Amino acid sequence: MRKEIKAVIFDWAGTTVDYGCFAPLDVFVQVFKEIGIEITYEEARKPMGMLKIDHIKALLKMERIHSLWLEKFNRDYTMEDINSLYERFEEVLFASLENFAEPVPGMLDLQKELRDRGLKIGSTTGYTKEMLDIVAPKAKAFGYCPDFRITSTEVPAGRPYPYMIYQNMITLAIPNRNSIIKIGDTTVDMKEGKNAGVWTVGILKGGSELGLSQKEVETMDHAQLKKLMDATAKRLYSAGADYVVEQVGDLPHIIDVINTRMNSEEVI
Repeated sequence: MRKEIKAVIFDWAGTTVDYGCFAPLDVFVQVFKEIGIEITYEEARKPMGMLKIDHIKALLKMERIHSLWLEKFNRDYTMEDINSLYERFEEVLFASLENFAEPVPGMLDLQKELRDRGLKIGSTTGYTKEMLDIVAPKAKAFGYCPDFRITSTEVPAGRPYPYMIYQNMITLAIPNRNSIIKIGDTTVDMKEGKNAGVWTVGILKGGSELGLSQKEVETMDHAQLKKLMDATAKRLYSAGADYVVEQVGDLPHIIDVINTRMNSEEVI
């Protein structure tokens, strides 16, 4: 029997919607600034893809930010501090989240092609259920609607743990992990996919790991953009990506490559 991909499990922000993954970025910078600690966009992006409270913990563990905290408060941070930052993060994010649900270029065409091929479309996210409950209906109004969605707060643990992918497999009735592609824009997406044992694909343009707006991608010097994309691809491969694509519209080609590979002698 011919082996083939039966389902694609997408990340949300930075992969299917919110080009550049800017919705949470400014909020992380803002909530730290409000307590007197200036963090950079580069620092704010590093834990992207994680459950958001875990993202805040990761930021506080960074050497430079931790040093600024100790200098500012003359004590170490506590779980109470983490919860306070997270509560403020949610408050600010919820006020603007619906503005970051537009599908990335090529996503609606890709959705149609996948469905024409008979593939199921799943999703995982670093957002909580309450956050995705804002984003998903707005995305649906634009035309994007996966067959299933699950959030970090509905499983035992979020990324890089594989539980959201497992729930996709159960709900979409995909019994074989080799029949699934997980695609996302961050290193933690890649780790999630590899921990689940599925084919894992990284995306560059529109992703948080590349960290550029659509305008920046379109206007940047070609050589400079290529240098940034090559460095981003290297990080995604190092995190476990089987393949890396420039944009979502390139995924059908990768599906064909994987299908061919699975039916040759080189695949496990």
